[in-house]
Amino acid sequence: MQREHKMSIEEVCRKYNTDCVQGLTHSKAQEILARDGPNALTPPPTTPEWVKFCRQLFGGFSILLWIGAILCFLAYGIQAGTEDEPANDNVGRGTWGAAGPGEVGCNGGQLASQPCSPPLPVPCAWPIPGAPGPPGPPRLMRPPQVDNSSLTGESEPQTRSPDCTHDNPLETRNITFFSTNCVEGTARGVVIATGDRTVMGRIATLASGLEVGKTPIAVEIEHFIQLITGVAVFLGISFFILSLILGYTWLEAVIFLIGIIVANVPEGLLATVTVCLTLTAKRMARKNCLVKNLEAVETLGSTSTICSDKTGTLTQNRMTVAHMWFDNQIHEADTTEDQSGGWLARVWGGPGVRDVAGDASESALLKCIELSSGSVKVMRERNKKVAEIPFNSTNKYQLSIHETEDPNDNRYLLVMKGAPERILDRCSTILLQGKEQPLDEEMKEAFQNAYLELGGLGERVLGTGRGVLGGSRGSWGIPRGPGYRARVLGGSQGVLGDPKGSWTVEDIAARLNIPVSQVNPRDAKACVIHGTDLKDMSSEQIDEILQNHTEIVFARTSPQQKLIIVEGCQRQGAIVAVTGDGVNDSPALKKADIGVAMGIAGSDVSKQAADMILLDDNFASIVTGVEEGRLIFDNLKKSIAYTLTSNIPEITPFLLFIMANIPLPLGTITILCIDLGTDMVPAISLAYEAAESDIMKRQPRNPRSDKLVNERLISMAYGQIGMIQALGGFFAYFVILAENGFLPSCLVGIRLNWDDRTVNDLEDSYGQQWTYEQRKVVEFTCHTAFFVSIVVVQWADLIICKT
Repeated sequence: MQREHKMSIEEVCRKYNTDCVQGLTHSKAQEILARDGPNALTPPPTTPEWVKFCRQLFGGFSILLWIGAILCFLAYGIQAGTEDEPANDNVGRGTWGAAGPGEVGCNGGQLASQPCSPPLPVPCAWPIPGAPGPPGPPRLMRPPQVDNSSLTGESEPQTRSPDCTHDNPLETRNITFFSTNCVEGTARGVVIATGDRTVMGRIATLASGLEVGKTPIAVEIEHFIQLITGVAVFLGISFFILSLILGYTWLEAVIFLIGIIVANVPEGLLATVTVCLTLTAKRMARKNCLVKNLEAVETLGSTSTICSDKTGTLTQNRMTVAHMWFDNQIHEADTTEDQSGGWLARVWGGPGVRDVAGDASESALLKCIELSSGSVKVMRERNKKVAEIPFNSTNKYQLSIHETEDPNDNRYLLVMKGAPERILDRCSTILLQGKEQPLDEEMKEAFQNAYLELGGLGERVLGTGRGVLGGSRGSWGIPRGPGYRARVLGGSQGVLGDPKGSWTVEDIAARLNIPVSQVNPRDAKACVIHGTDLKDMSSEQIDEILQNHTEIVFARTSPQQKLIIVEGCQRQGAIVAVTGDGVNDSPALKKADIGVAMGIAGSDVSKQAADMILLDDNFASIVTGVEEGRLIFDNLKKSIAYTLTSNIPEITPFLLFIMANIPLPLGTITILCIDLGTDMVPAISLAYEAAESDIMKRQPRNPRSDKLVNERLISMAYGQIGMIQALGGFFAYFVILAENGFLPSCLVGIRLNWDDRTVNDLEDSYGQQWTYEQRKVVEFTCHTAFFVSIVVVQWADLIICKT
């Protein structure tokens, strides 16, 4: 694929042993098919469903609970065996389907329809009859026009020709690509690559082979799990050893270990996190942001760098006339979506705007004329077209000749539009206040100033002119300014920001009237890097550019280069969001911390690789996503603070049970009732909290310092509110025992006799005797009181965590 575009057609045919006219024989095609395999992309490796299930079943906190459960069963089995009286937890699919419903090949001189799998292998002669794409990248022999938008992001059809025009096979005009469509003309070519060897195949392989990192929220949750697990294991092992030192049997020490582990693990927290993320994803879906990966909900709120494709993403390939220059003045036009209340509508009235399809510039002019001068259809009927010269990149203008409205006038009307400087060169007069005036140097200078001013606004500027064939009257007219919806510097991949003050090195040099070489590149806030320059840069040079410039445009970049840009931003510690709509964006979409695809104009491949899809293709929806992402981070923080608070009143009963030898204040079952019952609904309710007033005024979250669970949250949950809850629980515990005759002073050291089934005459502080069953009724009453006290104090904690 690296040299064929530089070879002649005869050399290509000799290399692949095929014929320019007849193509391959059927036997030769079958031989190559058996050798190279079908023209299909290799599916990426997938994770089996049972592996995904096991990861969920044994990951995170679940492993602690599994350990506790295994120890519990072992202890129960040992206890049951030794006692006389036993006690009672896809990128490539869009790519593989992108080739279209079928293909047409040439075998033995006959056109033959081929199914998508297995289509003709390399090589074969290839005619392009119109819509379907080629089976592989053909080396062309005749010129068509192809739509490369899904692969390269080019918004306009690209002309192909048999001649080599560039050393880069991606830029030369004599190569077409697998999965692209021919929109005009016919062509015949030689297929030089199939399947994984095509450009599309290489992009698919690149995307599927990427190691995707964890999302920021996954990193935070993992950090939280490690923290809580460390605390649980440390406390469990410490008190296991302590209980053995205090004289407990190893079986009793294991039971203590189980209780401490269960008390430390917030069993309902992961369910709470999942529900919170799901609720936010539903809210975003109502705002036309479809979230494919729940964890991506929060990622957008943490984003510090946005890398965006321009064509089809920042710009919607829709244009509107924004300014008009005539009578030596620039007039503003209405640029609203419906164009119902602007200058054109107010001055001229006119019919409602029609839905149009086709070239964006032509559509903008059509809508403008419909508003200002009435029906274009009627004008066309009055002035029938006689001849036309279509727009091309060489002439840079479009010209058409029409009959005049007067049936007695045998002359023809010539109208043209195109690059303003080309129109100006062909005009001798200009229309001012409805009268023709000579086009002198003063008016030419006024035109140039208006041209530069409109161009400086980031608008595409067109000039119009007209003349009458057979006469001498000519005039030239109005620069039109159909402006992009988003103001950008231009290019294919950009890191965007506020355009005000976005000086490049060239801007600074022009402002200071000094050579560009004398300007310190670090003084420029913005810069533009071409793909050919980026190709020769080292990682250190890319890092320096990303560090010293806050707004960067990377122009004419390949899929691999976009991937390099994303990796460079991630090396700086940034959380990167990538927006795109084409196949060429898919590797970067997948590598980014969050990939955002366009729902309407986006290709299937980009949607497969992305984590979120903008259903209305509105780039401004990302702002909504950022706000929702920050909101869910705040609300998760509140939920975790609320959930962790009950850990202290759940752990301290076991600690005193071991160290002070008192009857157990809180049972394991009641702990689970708190974690999986009473705490679940309040914790989930925090997901409905509204955003704080300053949520969009904050700087992006620093992943190194702004943790989901930090020292401040732990100190408040464990050191303040948790201690208050524990005191409230122990108060209820001691009151109930005291009311039943067991004062606090006599409880210390009573545990062995309290839990001994053979002791049925245990005396309380007043000399009353208690049987084993009576003591257990009082103990269970204490469990209930301790449980209710925690639940009641958690109500207050819910109000505390809201703020």
